[in-house]
Amino acid sequence: MFASHGATLRGSHDTSAPLKETLLHDMADSTTGEAGAETVVHALALDGRMAWQVIFVDDNSPDGTAEAVKAIAARDPRVSCIRRVRRRGLAGAVVEGALASAAPYVAVIDADLQHDETLLPRMFETISAGGVDLVIASRYVADPGDVEGLSHTRELGSRFANTLGRLVLRQDVSDPVSGFFMIRRERIEQVAPRLTTEGFKILFDVIASQATPMKIVELPYTFRERVAGGSKLDRRIVIDYLGLLLSKLSGGVIPSRALMFGFVGASGLVIHLGVLWTVLHFAPACPFALAVFIAATIAMTSNYLINNEITYRDRRKHGLGLLVGYLKFCALCSVGLAANVAVSAMVDQATHIRPLAAVSGPVFGALWNYATTAMAVW
Repeated sequence: MFASHGATLRGSHDTSAPLKETLLHDMADSTTGEAGAETVVHALALDGRMAWQVIFVDDNSPDGTAEAVKAIAARDPRVSCIRRVRRRGLAGAVVEGALASAAPYVAVIDADLQHDETLLPRMFETISAGGVDLVIASRYVADPGDVEGLSHTRELGSRFANTLGRLVLRQDVSDPVSGFFMIRRERIEQVAPRLTTEGFKILFDVIASQATPMKIVELPYTFRERVAGGSKLDRRIVIDYLGLLLSKLSGGVIPSRALMFGFVGASGLVIHLGVLWTVLHFAPACPFALAVFIAATIAMTSNYLINNEITYRDRRKHGLGLLVGYLKFCALCSVGLAANVAVSAMVDQATHIRPLAAVSGPVFGALWNYATTAMAVW
């Protein structure tokens, strides 16, 4: 993520010029961040109108990216690096980098060189002219046809994500999930406590979290072929994004992580019923209680593994930690099951309304499972 403080029109080597643009350069999960760092710094240095700072945010990548950036910083004091240990994800990296800046404008750009860094001066001219809160580099504003640099599958996924995003937002933008934009820093400061630190769709979250609509300008650019790093678009990211959409539809009352936990729990119910039917169908002599125990154990194991991989992907457990976490998860969910039965019985006894009793127990059990496992397991 590249954060560049708002730039003035003075020479880029004039250290007395007020720092007005910070470029946040995303190095998360990048294996060729050094190439991206050199390219962006070189492009900024060529533009003599801008007094800038660039902050590279690196999620402790194993290829020595942070060391490479610090080597650049030793030659140029306008370059700095935030190395995050045991914290991952673009959204958190953007928020952390933006809050580390004192400049009025912050730009965000990926390290994989698919974003056109030469557009930055025009983005700054647009936002610094006044009356604009956010400038988005859009892949779709100029040409509705195919987007260069994206496979057909990724392009379809991106367009679908944009369509869903526009349905939730109160503002009409062509590319609300763009990873390349420039924004007034105060706009991030205002909503920082409400932003999710998981996932990759930080721009959508920033727009959706605003108390008042922003003045937005979109500029066209060509999305280039990937030079560095790997694609962020996978099934886990899609689920993250859907959770964020639903969270925003609830007015932020329900955290996106809680929604994903609930979806996983629903899948566990399907697995439980499927396993129970299978056992009773193919082993009719099996006692019903034993069949229920087998189904519940498999469903609970499935829930744990899926939550570890998706819901808590930024806190994933491995090795011995995965086993210890599983035992804690099973113990806490067993308590949740007992609470489920107890609450349903109490509500039934107090109200004699069976539908209410049938729902209240599972809801309480789900809330217990989410709250306790979030604190004790992940």
